[in-house]
Amino acid sequence: MSDKSFDPKFMGFLMSNLLAFAIIGLSALFLEHDHTDVILVFSEFIIIPILMGLVCAWYWLKTDLSGRSWTANVGANSLIAVFLSSVFLHEGVICLLIVSPLIFCFMLVGTAIGKAIFKRNNQNLNVSVFALLALIFVADSLSKHDYKNVVSDSIVINATPDKIWKNVVSFEPIKQKNTYWLFRIGMPSPMATTVTGQYNGAGRKCIFSNGYVFGEKIVTYDENKDLTFDIIDQPRDPEIMGHIDIERGQFLLKDNGNGTTTLIGNSWYKLYVFPVWYYDIWAQSITRNVHLRVMQHIKELSEKN
Repeated sequence: MSDKSFDPKFMGFLMSNLLAFAIIGLSALFLEHDHTDVILVFSEFIIIPILMGLVCAWYWLKTDLSGRSWTANVGANSLIAVFLSSVFLHEGVICLLIVSPLIFCFMLVGTAIGKAIFKRNNQNLNVSVFALLALIFVADSLSKHDYKNVVSDSIVINATPDKIWKNVVSFEPIKQKNTYWLFRIGMPSPMATTVTGQYNGAGRKCIFSNGYVFGEKIVTYDENKDLTFDIIDQPRDPEIMGHIDIERGQFLLKDNGNGTTTLIGNSWYKLYVFPVWYYDIWAQSITRNVHLRVMQHIKELSEKN
């Protein structure tokens, strides 16, 4: 038939994405309904792209596409999947930018596996591969996922702790231009902090460039030494919601005894996206650049006085 809707290349795009959204929908209904937090397990970013690649390979083997064209089509299908995720799953642009290399790489792996097994025309092997991937997906979705980490950074300030402390507790708006590339393309960056009092239990707010506010509660107020605060409220932004929770922040001041102070910033967070080996690289990088932007500002304010 000449109808383009049955063109093997088009069908690879169509059926692979339909399969992906069907699996995501079914897993949300039947596999994660007992979870209080929405957890995006590694199977959703590895097994599903591999399955998508297998489906594409099934159809594209009926064409005369070159190896380079296969790779280009995988890239195009990855973009389609990312676009559909933004429309139907309401993912943020930066999150999709982060996840797109993972989707592309494992969809490419799927097409390579598909090429290898479908050319053999061995139905038992084909069924076994799909069954194994499905089993891994179900097992991973039902497994416990609980990953927490802490990121620590430090900076030396040419001032004594008593000169720095007030700028640690709260500080005026940051005017310096962003240098971190994710901040420059639109990810919110820290701008200012306010505080309701200087004591344990006082409220504190960290205000970001787009107006988002992290609500905080001071749990340790050890003047000139330790400011620790729990995050009690954070924005429900698509770049954050369901992906990461910042649980606690801390600034420690260490008097070096020579008129300088080492300022240490710590942040504790919990990830809801997996695989950890991939997403924690991004989480650490973003957290570290939040630290450094704030701490550099504190340094500049403190060294002025």
